[in-house]
Amino acid sequence: MAISDVASFAHLSAADVEALGGEFDAIRRDIEAVRGEKDAAYIRRMIYIQRRLVVAARITLFASMFPPAWVAGTAMLAAGKILENMEIGHNVMHGQFDWMNDPEIHSGTWEWDTTCPAEQWKHSHNFLHHTFTNVIGKDNDVGYGILRVTSDQKWHPVNLGQPVYNALLALLFEWGVALHDLDIEAIRKGNKDPKEMKRQLKSIGRKVRRQVGKDYVIFPLLAGPAFATTLSANFTANIARNLWSYLIIFCGHFPDGAEKFDEEQLEHETKAEWYLRQLLGSANFEGSRLLHVMAGSLGYQIEHHLFPDLPCNRYPEMSVRVKALCEKYNLPYTTGPLHRQYGQVLRTLMKLSLPNKPAAPAPQRPARVGRPSPEELRQHRGPIPPQAAVA
Repeated sequence: MAISDVASFAHLSAADVEALGGEFDAIRRDIEAVRGEKDAAYIRRMIYIQRRLVVAARITLFASMFPPAWVAGTAMLAAGKILENMEIGHNVMHGQFDWMNDPEIHSGTWEWDTTCPAEQWKHSHNFLHHTFTNVIGKDNDVGYGILRVTSDQKWHPVNLGQPVYNALLALLFEWGVALHDLDIEAIRKGNKDPKEMKRQLKSIGRKVRRQVGKDYVIFPLLAGPAFATTLSANFTANIARNLWSYLIIFCGHFPDGAEKFDEEQLEHETKAEWYLRQLLGSANFEGSRLLHVMAGSLGYQIEHHLFPDLPCNRYPEMSVRVKALCEKYNLPYTTGPLHRQYGQVLRTLMKLSLPNKPAAPAPQRPARVGRPSPEELRQHRGPIPPQAAVA
């Protein structure tokens, strides 16, 4: 749909939308004015905790032949991988901490612990997804090229397998993300530049070799007698990270209330309308501070889409102001418990694996008995019957 078709937006005039955009600009200016050592200390503390979690996990897995050590090592390794991907890598590569001018904590230099090359992720996510959020045909994150997530997407018999595709995507999420910037749809249609595709595949290959070598060769070999159990621990930690990342991302984009748009929306879109599209197309979830940190602060998906390059530790305070603006302008602020948000996502995916229900036929007017109405006379194209002309 176009943004003008969203019922919750229809009451706003063009002046209202521009005023709302000005208020979002004010939030940005205020956060930029106060960010500083507190924010730098936050991201450095996250990196400190994450690296020590992984070191502790690797050491513990030397004894992974013993079940308690396997469980503890796997849990710490999974937590470390989640923290690095979500709260650190994702947010650093968004440029949220570039202002620090720290060459080690910068969007241009950070390479994260997953199979997707940072360069390709920044193009598919930072540029395409955050520019064209939820615009069907422009944002490849709408269903990730394999899922039907809105009835506006044409149904095809292949969608009957959607429950299976969804489960596989959740389990193998990092691999799906690694292939995402290739744009499988463009390849299928023959629109992909072969040279660019070859370059991307080489980059993915290098990253995959590095990740597979680290997790499934080097560290298991270093564990000596615990090779097999360390290998299984690394595999389990990666699967846990994949499932968690999938859960968090889907809960921010596909529950009830997260609107989808067509390309018509992009014509002459103002900055204020871009803000409004981010607000209407995103969804939050509620939880403890620990939950939000492990989720990469994406429980504040609305704030993240409004201000993707502002420090993630500022989202809680920004959310207070964003909610106040939603109340002021009578706009929805879509949020709910994590389990409910995912329940809605799962219900939608299952429902849309089937064709849309045919639209109900318009009710027929009962036949009029007696003299035709004036409207019927005006619409009559032949000569007026004599009985109808009688006053």
